[in-house]
Amino acid sequence: MTQKRILISRPDRIGDVVLSTGIPREIKSQFPDSFVAVLVRSYTKDIFQNNPFVDEVIIDDFTPENKWEGFWKRAKEIRKFQFTDALMLLPNERICYMLFAAGIKNRVGVGHKLYQMLTFSKFVSRNKYIPLRHEADYCMDLARSIGVKTDNYSSEIYFSDEEKNKINEVKKELLGDKKYLVGIHTTYRNSTPNIETEEYKRIIELLNEREDIQVIVTDNDVPHEIKRIKNVKYPNVNNTLRESIINIAALDLFFSTATGPMHIASACGIKTVTLYCYLTPCRPERWGPFHPDAVVVFPDQKNCDKICEHHPEVCKYKGDESLSAENITSKILKAINYGN
Repeated sequence: MTQKRILISRPDRIGDVVLSTGIPREIKSQFPDSFVAVLVRSYTKDIFQNNPFVDEVIIDDFTPENKWEGFWKRAKEIRKFQFTDALMLLPNERICYMLFAAGIKNRVGVGHKLYQMLTFSKFVSRNKYIPLRHEADYCMDLARSIGVKTDNYSSEIYFSDEEKNKINEVKKELLGDKKYLVGIHTTYRNSTPNIETEEYKRIIELLNEREDIQVIVTDNDVPHEIKRIKNVKYPNVNNTLRESIINIAALDLFFSTATGPMHIASACGIKTVTLYCYLTPCRPERWGPFHPDAVVVFPDQKNCDKICEHHPEVCKYKGDESLSAENITSKILKAINYGN
C-alpha cells in the first residue's frame, strides 16, 4: 500500500493554527505509517514545535502585496516531499496554485473560488452548514475526506521533557510566595468584542488585592495604562512565540477575550475565563476552549439588543454592568476556587 504523505496547509493567525493541531494526531491514529507535514507562516511555526505527530514544518511567508514572491522556490521545495494529499484549511490563491505546481494530486479545500476550479481542487461541502459547530470540527472535515474517522477535534500543544522542566521553573519564579498564577491578556486583533483597557486595569488591581494571587500580563506589547500597575509581571515582552507559550503553560488560569492566546492556553490544558458575545460568529460553540472546566462569560443580552451594531471588532461592551471589572473579577476568583 502506498504511504500516505499529507500536507496540512494553514497560513493563518495563531488561534486558527492552534485549532488545527488535532488534525496530525488524528491522521496518525488512522494512518500510523503516514508522513505528515504542516505548511504555516514563520510566526506560527512554534505552535507545532515538538508535536510528535508532525514530521516536517514548512514555512511560507508572503504578504498580500507580494503574494507571488518565492512562489516557484517554495513549490519546488514542496514537490520534493512527494505528497499524496494536501488539506488546504485556508485555500487562498497562492496556496492553490503552489500546491498544484508542486504536483500534489489530491488537494482538498473549502469554497468555490475560480482559482480552486482552475487548479482542479476538491472541496469539502458546507451545504449543510451549521453555524454553531466548532471551527476545529469543520477543519477536521478535510481529514475525514481522506479517510480519517474521528470525533476528536480537540487542540493540543506538546512539550519536550526539557520544556516541561522549564514550565515548572517558570511557575516557581513567577509565583514567588503566592499560591495562584493568573494570566491576563488585554489586547486582540479586532476579530471579537473586548472590554476597555481601563476595565482590564481595574480587574488586575482587584486581583492584586488578594495576597495569594500573582498576576502576569501575557501581552507581547503591553498597553501603557497597564504597564503602570505595580506588582504585576510582564514575562512575554520581546519573547518568541514558543517562550510565550511556555509562560502561558505555567498558569493556573487565563483570562481574555476570545483571542489566539486563549486558544494557546486551552491547548496547554490551562483553565480559561473568556469573554464572548451572542453574535453567531463570536459564540463559544464556534470558537470555544476545550478545557472541561472553562468558564464562558456573556454580556447582558438585553443591553446587546439595544446597542449592538453587528460589528464585533469595534464593540467594547460599553454600559454593560454585567461585564464590570468587579463582576469579571468575581468570576475569575470563583474559577480558581479562591479561598478553598
